[in-house]
Amino acid sequence: MNNLVISFVSPDRPGLVDTLSNIVKKHQGNWQASSLHHLSNTFAGVIEISVSEENTSAIVNEIKQIENLEAVSTITQASAEKLQPSIVLELTANDRAGIIQEISSTVHQQGGNLLKLVTKQESAAHSGQELFKAKATITVSGDQATDNLIDALENLADDLMVDISR
Repeated sequence: MNNLVISFVSPDRPGLVDTLSNIVKKHQGNWQASSLHHLSNTFAGVIEISVSEENTSAIVNEIKQIENLEAVSTITQASAEKLQPSIVLELTANDRAGIIQEISSTVHQQGGNLLKLVTKQESAAHSGQELFKAKATITVSGDQATDNLIDALENLADDLMVDISR
């Protein structure tokens, strides 16, 4: 079996996920995981499919034939290594240019590995000011590393709030 990771972007339209899932089913693939998003009238996503070697190219070719859909596929190996423990951080700050770079650089410098990052902008309830909100899943190597990472993130700016869940 192959693990197939496909990333795609397309103008948003009803039925796109149905089309993708029908192709996977038609070729006896198993939809393992996905992250799908509507962004600025565009639908983008990443899906992981488990599929036999014989059917891998058929799935890829048929997905690439979907009208107005751009897709990139990669065959990957299932990971046998155990991941380090992860933490989930919820970050809130006044929105500004460069905030993602600051956060990702701090995570990297503190020895963390960013596994997942979901961000959004929203207006503050009373002031209407644009807020940056993020939910990040990060692997770290122990409680001290977690504390150091949180301290480093909180020191990026006075307005950056970090909430943690394990």
